[in-house]
Amino acid sequence: MKKESKIFFVILTIFLMLTVLSASIAVPIVCRPFYYAHVKQLDLPGQTPWTYEEICDAYDEMLDFCIYGSPFGTGVLRWSEEGMHHFADCAVLFRLDFAVLLFSLLGLLICYCVYRHGCQPARLLNRGPAFWSGLLLLLFFFVVAGIGALNFDALFVAFHQIFFPGKSNWIFDPSKDQIIEVMPEVFFRNCGILIVALIFAGCIALMLWERWSRNRRKAS
Repeated sequence: MKKESKIFFVILTIFLMLTVLSASIAVPIVCRPFYYAHVKQLDLPGQTPWTYEEICDAYDEMLDFCIYGSPFGTGVLRWSEEGMHHFADCAVLFRLDFAVLLFSLLGLLICYCVYRHGCQPARLLNRGPAFWSGLLLLLFFFVVAGIGALNFDALFVAFHQIFFPGKSNWIFDPSKDQIIEVMPEVFFRNCGILIVALIFAGCIALMLWERWSRNRRKAS
């Protein structure tokens, strides 16, 4: 019989929460077709002076800077030093999310090895880490999603004030940083919706996994 550990329970719960959260955030960052679909759906070429290819090239060049550290640019669109500095701040957050995802995945791998060597997480109210990580994350983002549904603009501003404290360069001047004209608020809103939906799916998957594993233990 494997030894139960309360510390193992806490650590595994945290790693599961971090994995679901960071993976969900990473999806709209790395999934460029999600943005391309918005370019067509919102008819940005018809509302701006640029073609579909020019808009996508501008987005790709900006994102390459944020993810890979490539030289900054926005294609044929005009940009300013202040705008570039904001995207440099975004790059820090993007890479931090990727680092958290990698760290949490490695943590889960270590937890699996520990489990295989005779230690298992304790249970709280007869529920394991998968259930509690899913439930806690779900409750938190239900609150966030509710606030966003009531007032997305306020949530958007609060987000920037928290993650870019003391800075105002996230408020773009379209005459200086034209890329903001092809990154409308609806795109950021839909990114938020996608992240929340992925978190919701991940939480449900964790809770279903907990239920399946519990039924399997009872059957054995």
